[in-house]
Amino acid sequence: MIKIIKAVIFDLDDTLYNEMDFVKEGFKCVASFLSRKYHLDEKKLFEDILEILKLKGRGKIFDTLCKKYNIKEDIKTLVEIYRKTSSPLQIYDDAKEVLESFNGKYKMGVITDGKASVQWNKINNLGIEKYFDKIIVTDDFGEKFWKPSEFAFMEMIKFLGCKACEAVYVGDNPRKDFIGARKVGLYTVRIIREQGDNMCLEAEHGYEAHNSINNLMELSSIIKNI
Repeated sequence: MIKIIKAVIFDLDDTLYNEMDFVKEGFKCVASFLSRKYHLDEKKLFEDILEILKLKGRGKIFDTLCKKYNIKEDIKTLVEIYRKTSSPLQIYDDAKEVLESFNGKYKMGVITDGKASVQWNKINNLGIEKYFDKIIVTDDFGEKFWKPSEFAFMEMIKFLGCKACEAVYVGDNPRKDFIGARKVGLYTVRIIREQGDNMCLEAEHGYEAHNSINNLMELSSIIKNI
């Protein structure tokens, strides 16, 4: 039996754009704030932040930075500056092509995890709302509704007015993106890019994506063959 796909749903971070772009812009804003307040070299501060990120990950970057410079700064202030960065962001070239070519052909949605204010800030900075019929930031409902919860997937297909078997979900994180989607009954596609935090992760057995791609432009042929 041939399935007719009516909707395509996307993850956001590292699926439609490079999340590291947002991270770096946020770090630049923090470096700029500290350089002005404490008369420090902004470029050096930014370089130090990136080095701490490389060595220790995202956990305690600002604490480590302030300790290095002997700065007694409120870490919550730095976190808020980071989260509220308003620097413009760009979606991947293949994402732009796909979203424009799918416009009018399919209903489209986004499901994204993360602190709600931060995710909506990213969405605004990317300027992508025009492409989608529905955007769900799971944190708007509470952290227990983050992926791999099935909740957002069920809400999305209900809003888009299609059956689960008539929708495709595209994401990059095999540890959470495809569990809820597969339980609901969506066809799942994993995007594996050259760079990204999740490219080397493996899925829980039985919850791998149905298909994997390296470029979103491959989606059209996959949809035709479902």
